[in-house]
Amino acid sequence: MRLLDLTVVLVYLAGITWFGARFRHSQRNLHDYFLGGRRAPWWAIAFSIVSAETSMLTVIGTPALAYGGNLGFLQVVLGYLLARIVISALLLPHYFRGEMYTAYELMRRRFGDRIRKLTAGLFLVLRALAEGVRVFAISIVVSVVLGTGEVASILVIVCLTLFYTFEGGLTAVIWTDVVQMILYLGGALLSFAVILGMIPGGWGGVVTAASAAGKFEIFDFQFSFSPRFFEQTYTFWAGLIGGCFLTTASHGTEQMMVQRLLAARNQAESRAALFASWVVIFLQFTLFLLIGVMLFVYYRGAGLEPPRPLDRLYPQFVWEHLPVGMAGLVIAAIVAAAMANLSSALNSLASTTIMDFYRPLAERLGRRRTDAEMLRLARAATLFWGLVLVGIGLLARHWGPVLEAGLSVASMLYGSLLGVFLLGVLTRRVGERAAMTAMAAGFAVMMYVRFGTAIAWTWYVAIGTLVTFAVGSLAATFLKLEGENPWRHPRPSP
Repeated sequence: MRLLDLTVVLVYLAGITWFGARFRHSQRNLHDYFLGGRRAPWWAIAFSIVSAETSMLTVIGTPALAYGGNLGFLQVVLGYLLARIVISALLLPHYFRGEMYTAYELMRRRFGDRIRKLTAGLFLVLRALAEGVRVFAISIVVSVVLGTGEVASILVIVCLTLFYTFEGGLTAVIWTDVVQMILYLGGALLSFAVILGMIPGGWGGVVTAASAAGKFEIFDFQFSFSPRFFEQTYTFWAGLIGGCFLTTASHGTEQMMVQRLLAARNQAESRAALFASWVVIFLQFTLFLLIGVMLFVYYRGAGLEPPRPLDRLYPQFVWEHLPVGMAGLVIAAIVAAAMANLSSALNSLASTTIMDFYRPLAERLGRRRTDAEMLRLARAATLFWGLVLVGIGLLARHWGPVLEAGLSVASMLYGSLLGVFLLGVLTRRVGERAAMTAMAAGFAVMMYVRFGTAIAWTWYVAIGTLVTFAVGSLAATFLKLEGENPWRHPRPSP
């Protein structure tokens, strides 16, 4: 272990923790803690969306995908753009009708309290499981650098991230996201340049070797209704359709993303942040995929065997081959990506716990809490979820490649979530009972798809959404439910 590299990593960890904790003094109530007081500019929210959307799974998982395949993952990114158009048209207008703290308040307005708790509970399960994969991904990098066991690696990063999230709320999350994203993209550009310099012939050598191996292939336009077609993960149609459904669910119905959209000053700035984030996402995925291609050329040219699992490829190469000092900077950048996403998850899990479960219960029981008391409870919820994520992270060590494991776990549950949101905004006669029936059916079908078929994860959300929407529409007819006012608790626009 090189002293200079370790010093860089440790200085970063201490510095970002101090920076995030400085926002404690601006936290006076839940509006500040969970929405950042709606003071963050749209460009900062855009960077924060990118950090939450990609994080460490992108940094260590995407180069591994390109090393073992090609640039086909960019087909999924095209679906991300289509999803942002859908979210902007269908969901954002509803989120800015009055002041909301969570996405699931929309479900209460449309259907009732039971569906609100069901969707909020589903988010808590979904985010905890998916974040557990990311917490484990942290240990891969930290163990490469420090040589520590997975348990110690997880505890160090989670405790530091928990500290500044506990203190500074969403304001700390957004601004540390900005700093961390600049750092890890800068680190990626730096490593790109170094790897390129290690390959004979430079970029020309990369193009020649990678083209011969088919590494620059992006599009696969084949289409059929055969089972084999739906078992292929990265095709144009799987990417466009599957990526659209996946991102509509994650950015339009999941609290970790919706919370950022709600933190914007108004709907126009929220929309600007959403679309600006796609530009950064596209450039980011392209950069990390190209790093994977260059590592393929380098390893094959040098006659070296890559590390196993391939998720260790990029961090291990950085630590073993980059110059002293520079390696520490890039590793710090990778850790930055992990901490950015973890802080986002902690704050969104806490906000859903307090706003969708605790506060409605307290109001029903007639227990009035002061702003200071609610703020203490919000911080306690943050601490609780930190402990939960540590536990799940330890269990996630046996779930396969981290990028695809994280996406597949989330995709199993997103279909039911997106399906019921679409029932809420696109139908008028579907009531709460039909919606809950639809969610149960959607989840049951996805359990079968995940464990009983070979269908690729890119199709999970599309299948789950369509099943949920169809069952909800049919249930409304067969149960002969009375039509409901679609917005039972209207509030004036701000």
